[in-house]
Amino acid sequence: MDPSQPVAARRPALEVADIFRKHGTAYRDGHPLPLHQLRLMRAIEICRTADLGGHIEQCDTCEQKRHSYNSCRNRHCPKCGSLARVRWLHQRQAELLPVAYFHVVFTLPEAIAAIALQNKKIIYDLLFRTSMETLLTIARDPKHLGAEIGFFGVLHTWGQNLLHHPHVHYVIPGGGISPDHDRWVGCRPGFFLPVRVLSALFRRLFLDALVKLFRQGKLRFFGSLQRLADRGAFLRYLQPLRETDWVVYAKPPFGGPRQVLQYLGRYTHRVAISNHRLVSLEAGQVTFRWKDYRHEQRQRTMTVSSDEFIRRFLMHSLPDGFQRIRFGGFLANCHRRAKLALIRQFLHQPVTELLPLPKDCAELLAFLTGRPKDQCPFCLVGRMRSIEILPPIRWSTQIPDSS
Repeated sequence: MDPSQPVAARRPALEVADIFRKHGTAYRDGHPLPLHQLRLMRAIEICRTADLGGHIEQCDTCEQKRHSYNSCRNRHCPKCGSLARVRWLHQRQAELLPVAYFHVVFTLPEAIAAIALQNKKIIYDLLFRTSMETLLTIARDPKHLGAEIGFFGVLHTWGQNLLHHPHVHYVIPGGGISPDHDRWVGCRPGFFLPVRVLSALFRRLFLDALVKLFRQGKLRFFGSLQRLADRGAFLRYLQPLRETDWVVYAKPPFGGPRQVLQYLGRYTHRVAISNHRLVSLEAGQVTFRWKDYRHEQRQRTMTVSSDEFIRRFLMHSLPDGFQRIRFGGFLANCHRRAKLALIRQFLHQPVTELLPLPKDCAELLAFLTGRPKDQCPFCLVGRMRSIEILPPIRWSTQIPDSS
């Protein structure tokens, strides 16, 4: 993407917002939705439109005008989140260590994913808690690493086909702090922790905790899963899962801190589907591109009805306030600064002071592109000047006539 192109030229031809605007009303009429999903749909529909207000700018040289509308800032919106990602990556850059980094993925089995879809907050929290405990426990074991590791995890709930596929991606420095806190313990080159051992412990911790949640009456079951409200049926449902291997995947290690940042830029603030993967919307059918990982990552297209597309998209909406990026070990928020300072002493790494990022969005874009924040995107010579404020449509600016 060429940042010198006019903004309009960089917009995809089809957006999720277009699908919501055209078919969202019919979908809402036919499907009772929770409040947070109704808000999500509305936010995406009006994002960067006159409904949210904005301003009109004009170039003082070529006199081209541009309408700049405000963003919805909903974390599920495909058009929002870019600047938040930049700020988050900037913070992580200051925390990178001069060691190899590893990527470990914990995935819930399909039978558990079905329960998770009806108990999102509880099961996603449990996925984070048990996978973190698994990593810390195995890493502390002297038979493996014998050290306190640090990491952060990012929850994804989708596959490329937009179906429900909850899993957590962990990024982990290759080593940890020794038990007596007097040295850095590095892992073997190209190898972090045995995935079979991780998988077995993760399975046991998760299922034991899930049964405890059931006994406490914290799980809800609807539709085809309603039978699981019976204790015997629930335990029988889980029994096969105790005898199968759970997928814990360790990807090849990153080449270094630069590759870590490249990875983070792709994964951390991603939503279920980007606008650039959408191909067409015709006769109530949505076509989008997807990568088939089971067949050598081939690029394919899939066509579903607009109702099915909306259903799949909303499936990945997270409960209000749910934290989908979490830190653990020596990178936990409560003691990250102190333990990173200690590790840098062990590794003889000087502290890197990064320039603070501008808080203003326009100034941040200018900082990233190296162009003045008010440069005209059309002639690249003049300066854009605000000539009119556009108030949000939903807030009336007129006083009713009392006569």
